Amino acid sequence: MRGRKKAFVLLLMGLLWLYGCSSPSLDSEVMTDIEEESGFDIGEELVYERSMELQYAENFKVDYYEGGYTMLTITMDGTQFLIVPQNGDVPLTLDKEVVVLERPIKDIYLVASSVMDIFSELNGLDSITFSGQKEEGWFIEAAREEMNKGNILYAGKYSKPDYELLVSNHCALAIENMMISHSPEVVEKLESFGIPVMIDYSSYESHPLGRVEWVKLYGALLGKEEEAERIFTDQAAILERVSASERTDKTVAFFFITSNGMVQVRQSSDYVPKMIELAGGNYIFQNLGDPETKRSTMNIQVEEFYASAKDADFLIYNSSIDGGVSNVEELLDKCELLADFKAVENGNVWCTTNDMYQQSLAIGYFIEDIHAMIQGENDDMNYLYHLDNVRRTSNDVSP
Repeated sequence: MRGRKKAFVLLLMGLLWLYGCSSPSLDSEVMTDIEEESGFDIGEELVYERSMELQYAENFKVDYYEGGYTMLTITMDGTQFLIVPQNGDVPLTLDKEVVVLERPIKDIYLVASSVMDIFSELNGLDSITFSGQKEEGWFIEAAREEMNKGNILYAGKYSKPDYELLVSNHCALAIENMMISHSPEVVEKLESFGIPVMIDYSSYESHPLGRVEWVKLYGALLGKEEEAERIFTDQAAILERVSASERTDKTVAFFFITSNGMVQVRQSSDYVPKMIELAGGNYIFQNLGDPETKRSTMNIQVEEFYASAKDADFLIYNSSIDGGVSNVEELLDKCELLADFKAVENGNVWCTTNDMYQQSLAIGYFIEDIHAMIQGENDDMNYLYHLDNVRRTSNDVSP
């Protein structure tokens, strides 16, 4: 069911509620118009059956209704999406703010890059027709292949969508990440073209497995709940295995050197410090940042980073922005002061792989990597690699 038809359904149903129900003949005429113009039949009200059980995720919920209807609710912004079974009726009593999507869900414009891994693992790439990332920007091999075949088209980044391409090819849904908050006019324009917008708030989950549990939301969207449950269970099992180990007092700093010489670190309330804790370590910054802001990162001066992290047992360099470094020498080229850090002197410097942030379903494996790093079990890592070739000494480097 195309986006413009869905918008027309909601508009006409809204007019029906506006006029009220005092005139049976008017109601009948309006309902006939809705059915003829939209292709939807108008059914009875939804009858609730059950809700999806969630262990960690707090920012969405899924409710099931008789007849194969599924309601997705994004609790952060209150948006709701009713998934109607193929050739099913649209309930007459549906709230006018609810977005109606009919199975099979197709022609999605996927901008939230972390969600591509989920669709790939759910074997749901055939639901995606448009990408907010170019082919060379994907580390998800299946996504690159689909774009190379022309099955997924580049439709512009989040702030500059190719509206003509999206509309002419009947885009049914745009899935955005939190970057879209910087371009609210894009949401307004997409919706004006009848393209509903779903925002992925998985990065706002307080527990790392809360982020992984969003696989259940997309599983419900695609009708692949069993596959989603299996994927989540596999990641939860890794956490259970790692958490069974004894905790250590080892400290870890996770950081990135910006182009202007600042140090980008994670707020203490972010999911990365939580992963370090779950892996048996301690994030070096215990009370950094304001958890109410919901921001993941903040920039601090090199001198502040030096004072707080100089004696950290491990350093992990975040490669997500600049592609990372291949050895300690390259890292010291970015910041000379690091030469005096305990972790550098002891050879305990690591870097994330470039694909870590697109591999949203790999959080369990990343926690396992951090655990192995802390325990000195450095073989067979997934998303961390050790930085070798320390050629410099401190030489009295000081802040």
